Amino acid sequence: MEKKKLNASGLKGWLYLLPTLLFLGVFMVYPLIDVFIYSFEEGYNSASQTYLGVGGYNYSYVLHDPYFLQAVKNTFLLVVITVPLSTGIALLISVGLHGIRPLRELFQTIYFLPYVTNTLAVGLVFMILFKKTAYSDGLINLLINWFGGNSVDFIDGPYWAKMFVLCFYTIWVVMPFKILILTSALSSVNQEYYQAARVDGTSKFRIFMRITLPMISPMIFYLVVTGFIGAFKAYSDVVALFGTDLNAAQMNTIVGYVYDMLYGDSGGYPSYASAAAIILFAIVLTVTCINLLVSKKKVSY
Repeated sequence: MEKKKLNASGLKGWLYLLPTLLFLGVFMVYPLIDVFIYSFEEGYNSASQTYLGVGGYNYSYVLHDPYFLQAVKNTFLLVVITVPLSTGIALLISVGLHGIRPLRELFQTIYFLPYVTNTLAVGLVFMILFKKTAYSDGLINLLINWFGGNSVDFIDGPYWAKMFVLCFYTIWVVMPFKILILTSALSSVNQEYYQAARVDGTSKFRIFMRITLPMISPMIFYLVVTGFIGAFKAYSDVVALFGTDLNAAQMNTIVGYVYDMLYGDSGGYPSYASAAAIILFAIVLTVTCINLLVSKKKVSY
């Protein structure tokens, strides 16, 4: 009887999971397998659904394409710069907000507002602030001039200036969500640990390093992993700042390269796009696995 009950409960559990499994299979697993197959079909024609052969030429072409290499460089720079900076700054702001008793909810709402604002709208505002035109150097350049510096065209100028704007914009966009998560994590820490530490005369810095960070480390790890994945998938942010011709601006990303290969002016190459997408998948999977290995030693659950 007990075995029958266990089997019945297990079957019931699988029935509850069935809709989700079907959804994941149709919209995630099948497309991934399909893209993987496309990536090995050389000379694939989407109109006639034919291809010339099977092999690794698509990967060879993509890995030797200067536009793809530029996209990889841009994406990795964006990931390496924005994820640690945004997480660190969000942690500092969250700790500051947690220490403020009056108007804490108001400040949390203010910091969260950029997250619910349209990404393209925020990008347009940033472009106006940084873009140098024939009529105005932009507000940022006015501030630079006020401090004695020379004007810089951050949108159509040197590469480092464009990358600075992109990183600044990305950090601005992702910060509110991280602040919200970390503020909630700080509120959930057991206050008895802090009280015991204060009784022992422990300094605030040591309390932060020995109590606060270990207790909220799972949330920090979550934000780092999702931050890496989100930064690797960056595309709309770049379009909002530099327009759709990202190759000309030398600011394309891997996702942008995939889109261009499919629908851009030089598009119509689903095999190349599939190969680039699989390479991106492999990169994200590798980085995520490395983070998981690191978390076993650094994260306190």
